[in-house]
Amino acid sequence: MARRLRERGDDVRVFGRGSYPELEAIGIDSYRGDLTDYEAVRAACDDRDTVFHAGAKVGLWGRPEDFEAVNVQGTRNVLRACLELGARKLVFTGSPSVVFDGRDVEGVDESAPTPARFDCDYSRTKARAEEMVLAANHERLCTVSLRPHLVWGPGDRHLLPRLVSRARSGRLLRIGAENKRVDTLYIDDAVEAHILAAVQLSPLSELAGKAYFLSAGDPRPVWEIIERMLAAAGLGPVERRVPKGFALAAAGACEAVWRVLGLSSEPPVTRFLVGQLTTAHWFDISAAKRDLGWSPRVKLEDGMARLAQWIRSSRGR
Repeated sequence: MARRLRERGDDVRVFGRGSYPELEAIGIDSYRGDLTDYEAVRAACDDRDTVFHAGAKVGLWGRPEDFEAVNVQGTRNVLRACLELGARKLVFTGSPSVVFDGRDVEGVDESAPTPARFDCDYSRTKARAEEMVLAANHERLCTVSLRPHLVWGPGDRHLLPRLVSRARSGRLLRIGAENKRVDTLYIDDAVEAHILAAVQLSPLSELAGKAYFLSAGDPRPVWEIIERMLAAAGLGPVERRVPKGFALAAAGACEAVWRVLGLSSEPPVTRFLVGQLTTAHWFDISAAKRDLGWSPRVKLEDGMARLAQWIRSSRGR
């Protein structure tokens, strides 16, 4: 997104815990810091008209207080900085997991409620953060939340590496006999939606104070998507399978042990992961198409070809 904004001629600044020399090389300011540090957040937001808040603690496991600190308090810091410094627009990257209750989610729109109980601290804290962002919408600061589902593509440092690591170590197993459909979103389409939201956001726009699901609008069987990604990385299909009941029992046992021992590392399996691999989760994106004037452009097959090319070029460096 930073590169795309720079290509448009925007004055861009990024804020993160690492350094980004490849962005600095094309004229993008890089500020280093943590979302939990208000003064660092404030410095990054200084003299900015528009803020994209895509930072979060992501994961299926971890200490609840860590998710709370980054996703809730960190978002509170961003909102405070925007209001104190006069930023006019805030585009928040939310998550469709805020409506996931462990059952199939098929074709729902933004009217779907958040569940009474979450199986994952990530989803719980992202729901709280989104609630804060939308409640902050005002003439002084217009806010919108975009909920992209399973973003993937070249440059991925999260989803693909985890899949490849599990597959190579033999820890990636099919769960149950079903192969439910899920939504995904190619990175370029996700970026385009965020930029369109920022351009159109104003006190009078339809977007202000709302949340929007984003996806390719082409739900596919979950194991088709996983195995296409593995194939792009040069790996074969996943053959081993375990019953869903066994996987849920193992997940419950792992979570209990990790809790008792106070382990912050991710267990081999969690109930949330089992749910994600065995339930349908795809969404109605008509609101984003209507209000953003946005439509996904990259087909799954074309995106996979680009992903495979990026992986090959990365290995050659």
